[in-house]
Order: sequence, then C-alpha cells, then structure tokens
Amino acid sequence: MRLLSYILFCFLTVGVFGQEKQYVTSSKTLKLLGTRFDITVVASNQDMGQINIDEATAEIRRIEALISSWNPDSQTSLINKNAGIRPVKVSLEVFQLIDRAKQISEITDGAFDISYASLDEIWKFDGAMKRKPTDAELEKSIAKIGYQKIILNENDQTVFLREKGMKISFGAIGKGYAADKAKELLISKQVVGGIINAAGDLTTWGTKADGEKWLIGIANPLSKEKIFSWLPVVESSVETSGNYEKFVVFDSIKYSHIIDPRTGTPSTGVNSVSIFAKSAELCDALATAVFIMGREAGLALINQLPVTEAILVDSDNKVHKSSGILFESTP
Repeated sequence: MRLLSYILFCFLTVGVFGQEKQYVTSSKTLKLLGTRFDITVVASNQDMGQINIDEATAEIRRIEALISSWNPDSQTSLINKNAGIRPVKVSLEVFQLIDRAKQISEITDGAFDISYASLDEIWKFDGAMKRKPTDAELEKSIAKIGYQKIILNENDQTVFLREKGMKISFGAIGKGYAADKAKELLISKQVVGGIINAAGDLTTWGTKADGEKWLIGIANPLSKEKIFSWLPVVESSVETSGNYEKFVVFDSIKYSHIIDPRTGTPSTGVNSVSIFAKSAELCDALATAVFIMGREAGLALINQLPVTEAILVDSDNKVHKSSGILFESTP
C-alpha cells in the first residue's frame, strides 16, 4: 500500500522566484486511476496554474482510458478478454509500457509481474482469515501467473496472454507512468516547476515558488510523526510501499498485503521501502519488487542500477539504505 502520510513533502503557496518575476503555487486534489492525485504547479498566476493542472488531469484521464482494467473498453481489458484466444493489437504506448514491465520482471526475477492480476484472492486482510492457505491452495492461486506467458510481437505490435484466465494489471506501475506523462506534458508547456503525488508516487521538476528545492521527509513507519531525514528531490521521483495497515498475523509472523506473485505468499521481513529514481514509473515498480525481494536481494539489485537509490525499513524497524543514500540511518 502506498500511504500519502508516509511521504511528507512541503511547498509554499505563494512565493518569489528570483528577483525578476513573482510566481505562485496552484494545487488541486483529484481522484484518478482509482486513487488520490495531488497536482501542484508553479505558475505566473493562479488562473494559469489551474489551466496547467487541467491539462495534466486530461493527460492522466487519457492514460486511464488506455490501461485501466476497470474500464471494459480499455486496451488492458481487451487483452485480458482474449487471453488464451488470440493476440490483441495495441497502441505503441501500451506495447512499450508492457515491454518495460516485462524487463523489470526479468531483473527482479519475477518479484514484479503485471500478470499478478490472475492471483486468486485467497488472502484476506479484513480480519476474516482464521488460517493460512494450504500449499495446494497457494499453488492453484498462482497457476495463471507468469510474465514469461505474456507474448509480445514487435512486428505486429500485439500482446497475447498464453493461457485462458490470465490477466494483467498496471496497478503496481500505472500511477507512476501517469505521473511521468503528466510531468512531461507540463514541462513541454514551459511550466517552471511542480510536484505530482499519486498516492505516494511522487515526481518533481524545477523548484518551489521561492526557488527552494522540493523536500521529502523519510519517516519511521512505526512513528510517522518522527522524521529521521529530509532529502531534496531534484528533477526526480520517489515512491514508498509499506505494510502499515493491511496485514495478518499467524504464529507471531506478520504477513503483508503485498504478495509475492511467484509463490502466492505475502511478504515478510520488511515494513517499508522507498525508491528514488528519475522516473516515477520505475520507482513504482521497484518499490513493490524490493519489498518482496527483501533487504539483501533488494538492496543488492538497487546498488547495480544507475541513478537509483533505496531506503528500506525492516520488520525490526531498522533502517537500511543503498550505497548512494547519505544520512545517518538511526531514526
């Protein structure tokens, strides 16, 4: 789960940018892609700021129409309806998004997998569960999952799910992609600065209205009021995955709602993961993957990726970080 309260960012509502021109900050909160989006832009006046926000909103709605599995007319829904039947021709944008998702699946050994949507809901996090699923139930639950079964044909620009009953979903990458595209659009419109927060998928550009850098506060997940480090986010993105509210406990072991698509078993051993990278799309996908991979494997992966960093809080509430993060790790 991505929690807005976990990532704390600050901005001024009105400020002065340099000595030559005054800038103001315009903000709006909307529900898009089934989640909360907070869009903030730095503009010459409030009217222009609201126009920019409307343009960003239209771009996110365009993406929602393409990829939302809740929309029966989306390309995602068409792919799922034809699973095991025939390939589906899609737009280049959707094709490339799926291709990138598969690449992330490969480097994470399947910890990230958009075919997780095929997972049977045998885990319940509403208090109704009285026992862990059996091995047979787990095996059946993951039978339709596997990014290797997503067949891409670059020449025909088609997507084919090899088995009937397979489904894909962009729930673990779509918000970040939408935030990136909205940011890209606003930059093309010469918007000098802004921040887009998609329920914790956060991307920035430029500076605040007063010329200061955008800052995020990294909080202790068991004491969210306590910030143990403030970090600047300059032309960059950050995403956090955490297990703070949705989990079950069996035999004194806490099982997160973030489920490993390879085993059907919820992740253990990690309370939260924050990923820092250039694109919100990559942050979105890697936050889920590293949470599932765990501390050692997850941070080892991040340390091999360029311009990508991570902060991980384990189940003992100890803070771990990738090699490029510079702060004291004791909350």
